[in-house]
Amino acid sequence: MSGKRIFIKGNEAIAQGALAAGCRCYFGYPITPQNDIPEMLSSAMPAAGGQFVQAESEVAAANMLLGAAACGVRAMTTSSSPGVSLMQEAISYMAGSELPGVIVNMNRGGPGLGDIGPSQGDYFQSVKGGGHGDYRTMVLAPATCQECYDLTFEAFELAYKYRNPVLLLGDAIVGQMKEPVVPREPLAVDPEEGGDWKLTGRGQRAPRLLKSLFLEDGALAGQNILLQRKYESMRDEVRFEDFETKDAELVVVAFGSIGRIAKSAVRTLRAEGLKVGLLRPITLYPFPESVLRELAAAGKRFLTIEHNLGQMVDDVRLAVRGLADSAFYGVFPGNLPTPDEFLEPIRAAAKGA
Repeated sequence: MSGKRIFIKGNEAIAQGALAAGCRCYFGYPITPQNDIPEMLSSAMPAAGGQFVQAESEVAAANMLLGAAACGVRAMTTSSSPGVSLMQEAISYMAGSELPGVIVNMNRGGPGLGDIGPSQGDYFQSVKGGGHGDYRTMVLAPATCQECYDLTFEAFELAYKYRNPVLLLGDAIVGQMKEPVVPREPLAVDPEEGGDWKLTGRGQRAPRLLKSLFLEDGALAGQNILLQRKYESMRDEVRFEDFETKDAELVVVAFGSIGRIAKSAVRTLRAEGLKVGLLRPITLYPFPESVLRELAAAGKRFLTIEHNLGQMVDDVRLAVRGLADSAFYGVFPGNLPTPDEFLEPIRAAAKGA
């Protein structure tokens, strides 16, 4: 950390984190509630010696990301829900071609155009692939402006470590709120990063081929075996926040901004003497299933709270199956929750209702 705090929005923290991580190409198309990111980068990216392109569509932006990634350039695109839906084909192509890149989705309400308010309705799309084929993107879910900065910075490192797209999943709450952020020292990116796969012009070297099309007998199966091994190795990157779960009888599971709001409710109920805790997944893929299973084996009960109609709760129930179950409380997209709204659902779940 550089030690000098700055007061910025979560969206602006994402832009700053990307620049500090060595991102030098940004491609995007305007959509609320993430517009602060391209607005800031439209001037900051050229000033850093990079390229900023407002593409003609989200489809174009995602394919520009693919092209920059193939050349080994640290690149990013950002959008919100319906815009990210349009990017899915290119993201699948990137995963199939093993190309690193960062995609940010500041989730808005849906389905359809919905509204510009917060939601967590893109969980399924984010963690289950989203596009066609058996692929995965690592998914990081920030709950604070500092995490918006830090996780964006780390997303680039993870993308290159695994040669895979990494998705940052936020929403209008974390994107639009302002908090102090302590920036990191800018990363000095190795000009040789990408090694022997990136496309730099052949010159005198052997030819290189980046592709997601495998037509020879057994070739696609071989590629999928390789990819599945890589996705399995991503389990080493599991991250989560564990708050007051040691003696808790009920563990609330929530991610992102809802995890932060739920934490306030847990604090209130703890003060009342209720033994409740919080498990906040930070990596949504890979999911902290082993941690949840350990808590279930210790006799904990669970309540999953989400700003959707029930998505992550499926993964919670799978993680604890055979040992426990999870109750569910969903905030309807279009409504903005407060900690007080979560008090009664948590009390009810704690009593076994």
